[in-house]
Amino acid sequence: MIAKKALGLPLKGLRFAIKSGDTLVKTASTQVTRFKTRFDEKKAQMALDEQPVAKRNYAKASEQADLSAQEQSIDMREFEFTKAPINWIPAAILVATPIAAAVITPWYLWTHEVSAPVWGVFGAFMVWTGISITAGYHRLLSHRAYKAHPIVKNFLLLGSTLAVQGSAFDWVSGHRTHHRHVDDRLDDPYSAQRGFWFSHIGWMLRNYPSGKFDYKNIPDLTKDRVLQIQHKYYGLWVVAMNVGMVAAIGWLIGDVWGTLLIAGLLRLVLTHHFTFFINSLCHMFGTRPYTDTNSARDNFFLAIFTWGEGYHNYHHFFQYDYRNGVKWWQYDPTKWLIAGLSKIGLTTDLRTVDDTTIKHAEVQMQFKAAQQQIDTATSTGLDLPHAMKSFQDRIKFEYDAFKQTVEEWQSLKAQTIEMKKIECADRLREVDDKLKHDYAKIEQKILEHNSNLKTAFRSIGANEKAA
Repeated sequence: MIAKKALGLPLKGLRFAIKSGDTLVKTASTQVTRFKTRFDEKKAQMALDEQPVAKRNYAKASEQADLSAQEQSIDMREFEFTKAPINWIPAAILVATPIAAAVITPWYLWTHEVSAPVWGVFGAFMVWTGISITAGYHRLLSHRAYKAHPIVKNFLLLGSTLAVQGSAFDWVSGHRTHHRHVDDRLDDPYSAQRGFWFSHIGWMLRNYPSGKFDYKNIPDLTKDRVLQIQHKYYGLWVVAMNVGMVAAIGWLIGDVWGTLLIAGLLRLVLTHHFTFFINSLCHMFGTRPYTDTNSARDNFFLAIFTWGEGYHNYHHFFQYDYRNGVKWWQYDPTKWLIAGLSKIGLTTDLRTVDDTTIKHAEVQMQFKAAQQQIDTATSTGLDLPHAMKSFQDRIKFEYDAFKQTVEEWQSLKAQTIEMKKIECADRLREVDDKLKHDYAKIEQKILEHNSNLKTAFRSIGANEKAA
């Protein structure tokens, strides 16, 4: 995300951290909560019906008053959005830089010959700034998905400053707020529910209520001396990196103005909007193989421009994983960089989600897709075709078996905790070996459910990707 206050007043950041939580417990808790809510509402209504009429009317009047007050509060917050003042410094930069790049770059390329070294610097800076945002501001600082050697951390910090997307404090605070309130129209800083323009760039052009920084959600960063200095002198850092350093490199390769234009201005605009695509397009276009509880999508095409950040549905469900593209074939150069640096000790404690939990989330979504197919077929009120009836029976059978597998998995998790509590240290290795074997069996069962569901979808001619 671009600096909310470039040149001294950094902007809001891109996105940040809500706990994904245990998938199984979350699913079960949702069902229990729904049942309990319906039960409590029915019980409250019965109790109200037993009250005298006057008392009952008073209770209803109180409820209506509470609802009215709540609606007025929401209306007032919405009103604040419509009257938000212009955020002049970032607005001027975000409007002026694309226009300047669009006008000056074609003219310069037409009237001047740009040397190979200038294009080389442009390419190097595109990689440096892009990877610094994804590996630095995002996965390292926002989600603490891994630990980095100071050399790596500071190199990424300089690259993030070159990207002009706000100080680390602003970027991370905004991003963590985004994850905590994702898709909330009032509290998500760049909620996709307000449309493409707002989530892409509009949220930075005005001082919206949802964009106010709350550094209480970054206590781990505010104690860092280097980050304190970057935040305090952010404007000077931006000028030094984007003007001083770029011009110095241009002087070394014999083309100051060409380097400032191509590796400075053009690179800055492209990096900005590639990053902004994650907030906008990655919440609008793509698939949702892991969860439908938020608008985040997986999009391979966008992953190419965003250094692997396009696998956004996975990220929003498993945000503490250092990987976004979790499959071996998915394009995620940020993941490859972090993993590669771990081989030489420059990154450590790489956090991952186990394969069983990931596959469980996928299978859950497959069952949802199957139920949608069945609901669509039965909504006509006509008799189901034989193939669809067989599909319905097969899904019911598979879901019952899947629930049994989940119960076994939950039991194994509880057993794991107990065994590690009571077993002495010299037997822990033996216990771990046994548990690995048991978990492998559970994973195999979930993989079989996955395969069976795909076969069921093929039997009705449905796109396998729907499974």
